[in-house]
Amino acid sequence: MSRWQRIHAALTTRDMPCDIWLVIAAISLAALGWIMVSSASIGLLDNAYHYARQHGIFLGLSILAALFMLCVPLDAWRQNAGLILAVSLVGLIVVLAVGQEVNGSKRWIALPGPLPSLQISEFAKIGMIFYMASFMSRYTYELRTQAFSMWRPIAVLALPVGLLFLAPDFGGMVVYTVAVIGMLMMSGASLTLLIGSGALLASGAVMLVILEPYRLARWTSFLDPWADQFATGYQLTQALIAFGRGHVAGTGLGNSVQKLHYLPEAHTDFIFAVIAEELGMIGAICVILMFTLFIVRAMWVGRRAELAGHLFGAYVSYGIGFIVAAQAFINMAVSSGLLPTKGLTLPLISYGGSSLLVTGAMVGLLLRVDAETRHRPKRAPTPHRLRREPRLS
Repeated sequence: MSRWQRIHAALTTRDMPCDIWLVIAAISLAALGWIMVSSASIGLLDNAYHYARQHGIFLGLSILAALFMLCVPLDAWRQNAGLILAVSLVGLIVVLAVGQEVNGSKRWIALPGPLPSLQISEFAKIGMIFYMASFMSRYTYELRTQAFSMWRPIAVLALPVGLLFLAPDFGGMVVYTVAVIGMLMMSGASLTLLIGSGALLASGAVMLVILEPYRLARWTSFLDPWADQFATGYQLTQALIAFGRGHVAGTGLGNSVQKLHYLPEAHTDFIFAVIAEELGMIGAICVILMFTLFIVRAMWVGRRAELAGHLFGAYVSYGIGFIVAAQAFINMAVSSGLLPTKGLTLPLISYGGSSLLVTGAMVGLLLRVDAETRHRPKRAPTPHRLRREPRLS
């Protein structure tokens, strides 16, 4: 075997027990996240290591969640996808009824004692992915041949999106919508209708911004944050200052000034700005490249599963890839001033037990899809073929 053949074999990971590049990307992002949360949270409380210790506990629980998902067969999730989605919807309703309101939004359920609050919308992502993957794996032929069959999953999507609208959680609404439309696109649904649906949803979002004064103020502050830098544009201006201080190589790990009560939510929503300040443009680009590697490998796992006939696992992988891509892009775009301010964490990096736990479970699901594809590499009959071949008597 030549050197280039060995390199190609390593990149395709065919001889590996799992997708090693996916594991490397996930571990690298999680390790960097722990380091940056520890750095960004120093000085927020009297106990300088409180958030670092809590994040370490969440990281350990997320590893256990990944191992649990890795051990459970995909058929178990496929057979109970409807029930899991129903439980997720009930959870979103409970949040609206008895949830803890923070910054005008009900997203968390407070647990008794020292236990952290739960963000139900994070867990509901998995329920939505399971249901959509189950539907698309059963009705692949209809989605590819009957254009208007895609309205059925979009109608189901309207349920959690409507509940998130009441919270309100507009960042979550965008992530859910991007994931489902992306999964429909990968399933072969009508691209024309998908573009039309996206345009309709975008026009609805514009109307929501125009009708509410506080949303319009947030949008205008995003366009020109320096016009009101001590009120509506405060978070973005402080984030941009962090980017400016970082230059190319950064100020050095732990040397951020903006995290010292200047930049709000420095260890959660705006941790990417702290990364840019302490690690510079080089560090920020490395984070983007690691997320790119993670998303590409997730899509590749899905593609291999689809070619092998494991349609449920394929659409699960696609959904996870789109969710991580949408959430990472929105978080980094908000920190750098490309999008209006939204309360979304950076997957595997930001502080937050619910987000880290769910992302760990998603990594375990990707590894499970990859494992089942490797153990059963032969192509199985797809619903498309089953419906076209005559049934034998």
